[in-house]
Amino acid sequence: MPDTGRRWISTFLEAQAAELGAAQNTLQAYARDLADFDTWLTAQALDIPRATQQDIENYLVHCDAQGLARSTRARRLSAIKQLYRFAFDDRLREDNPAIRIKGPGRDRKLPKTLSEEEVDRLLAAARDHGRSDAERARNTCLMELLYATGMRVSELVALPVAAARGDPQMLLIKGKGGKERMVPLSPDARDRLAEWLTVRDAAQDKAREKGRAPSPFLFPSTGKAGHLTRHRFYTLIKELSVDAGVSPAKVTPHTLRHAFATHLLANGADLRAIQTLLGHADVATTEIYTHVLEERLRDLVQQHHPLAVAARRKSGGTPPSDDP
Repeated sequence: MPDTGRRWISTFLEAQAAELGAAQNTLQAYARDLADFDTWLTAQALDIPRATQQDIENYLVHCDAQGLARSTRARRLSAIKQLYRFAFDDRLREDNPAIRIKGPGRDRKLPKTLSEEEVDRLLAAARDHGRSDAERARNTCLMELLYATGMRVSELVALPVAAARGDPQMLLIKGKGGKERMVPLSPDARDRLAEWLTVRDAAQDKAREKGRAPSPFLFPSTGKAGHLTRHRFYTLIKELSVDAGVSPAKVTPHTLRHAFATHLLANGADLRAIQTLLGHADVATTEIYTHVLEERLRDLVQQHHPLAVAARRKSGGTPPSDDP
């Protein structure tokens, strides 16, 4: 990180330790969170001393696009707020750009998800969203892959094109900690992938003729990362939600990941299989989706238990059919 950002963070941490007696774990958490913030600013050609309220809010959007938990985002914002409060009090800055920013709040018990009908509308919107046939093909492929595989957005945008060659029925995904997993592709996702590859490769051939090196990524970009960024995809999915008539507040890349898991479980998939597909190291992480099983079992009892059937008959209701 630049010297200015490093000095500010170092001075802040020293003050926290000396004046407030902050615990070592707390100081380490501050250091990690502020280093991430400073690294992101550096990538935007900014730094901590010059960052504005809008810059901080853009960073929080970036954290949300990464799929970070509310608690993690709240902790990072808390560290940023304390850093700028310290800078203002010590007259390192004449203003506090973080003072008016509200935190994301605590994590809800259950993850937000989408209905199958809402996902269908988002997929349909992607087919018509874009300024060109190429953009529409890319957007459709992005959405189909995300919903078909449950990938994290960071895994999706950085997919190597080599993983998509040869009309694969399984996609090799490199997840957190470099761990790899295989995820099956639906027929629709394979078709959209093949269509995008045709468009992508034609564009890459033209770029090569102009002397530009071919991109190793499935979703190339001329930006610094070399591929579509998480922030751009976050913006894109919000645009699609508007087109689809789905509340933008409900739709994030991570919501599609939750929808993937929730819909699989609701249709009878095994929790352990979903753990593998999502790349969760511990099944306990996957167990947040067991509310779907609980709802299904509750509906099953309400529909088929003799006492529930008798109660409906007594009230003049219609008994359930024998179909499963």
